[in-house]
Amino acid sequence: MRHQRFRGGLAVAMVATAAVAAAVGTAPASAAAAGCRVSYTISSQWQGGFGANVTVTNLGDPVDGWTLRWSFASGQAVTQAWNATVTQSGAAVTAVSVSHNASLATGATTSFGFNGSWTGANPVPTSFTLNNTACTGGVGPTPTPTVKPPTPNPTPTVTPGPTAPPATPPAGTVRVFWLRPTDVPYDQRYPDGIANVVREAQRYYKQELGKTFTLNNPVVEVVTGEHDSNWYINTNCTPGGDRYWCVVGNMHQELMRRFGIRNPDNRWLNVGEISAEEPGQSGGGASTGWVVLSGHDADGAAGINGPMNRWYGGMVHEIGHGLGLPDSTSTDGTPMSGSFYNYPNTHFTQAQKSAILNGPYGSFFS
Repeated sequence: MRHQRFRGGLAVAMVATAAVAAAVGTAPASAAAAGCRVSYTISSQWQGGFGANVTVTNLGDPVDGWTLRWSFASGQAVTQAWNATVTQSGAAVTAVSVSHNASLATGATTSFGFNGSWTGANPVPTSFTLNNTACTGGVGPTPTPTVKPPTPNPTPTVTPGPTAPPATPPAGTVRVFWLRPTDVPYDQRYPDGIANVVREAQRYYKQELGKTFTLNNPVVEVVTGEHDSNWYINTNCTPGGDRYWCVVGNMHQELMRRFGIRNPDNRWLNVGEISAEEPGQSGGGASTGWVVLSGHDADGAAGINGPMNRWYGGMVHEIGHGLGLPDSTSTDGTPMSGSFYNYPNTHFTQAQKSAILNGPYGSFFS
């Protein structure tokens, strides 16, 4: 673990981000049906656990409230879900819409995600029903027809332009940003993945402290940057310095200026990730009130840069710094040391728990 002081006044505890093995997962499995289309994607997988994203497209009449059902074939179990209320009885899983995504017009799409457990195998479910109507195309890739039928006008993929600041979230929350430089294409895996990582951190703090912090809706505020990647990499750099500090420092300064955030700010604990870094110069860190991470961590959250437990553990570690905890020794078994690489087999000490709850953001926990 290395420590450096960021020239903008942000003291950061750097987490080494060496390259790791390729992520375990599967490609999305898409299916067409008379009434619905389902895409079930294993976004990340680690020993005994996995994360999944489910996208539902209504191809039938408009619905006001939906229920998606499927069954697991190998004893998997849902442990946590978001954007749907998910229950399980034996192998049978039921996902019910929540208020903000209950209405689906013809052709409309919504998505939700969950974490689960598995032993032995983790195959993709083979069938789904939406409001008791079978999505009869299954979940395998749709075959190319011999004669191409007429297709409706597709919904265009729109890359968001510069974003205006959203409504200010309530105080006492963890505020999360993904900053996308102007030359980086929009990719939904990034806001979804970063949201999944901070939700897992939220779950872990609840496990360890009996209380946890609140995330906003949406969890991740997507920000189109004011500059291209090279600007973030090469501007405001100290000659001979570690260039990733330029990247996260430029992001930090831009987010503070555009969103009126201080360093630190007692209204929010802030997390920023930027999809930019010089090859081989990844990094980031945190100080009280702020977590700042470069492209390596954003890629990891998106599921394309190694096993997810490393990125879950890294986020728990950096949020710990944001809450005011210092680094501890490299082998002490706590997430504030190199032991975070063993996530989830790492635990806070009682002293660390007390320091969090009695620290500058202790009132955020409930």
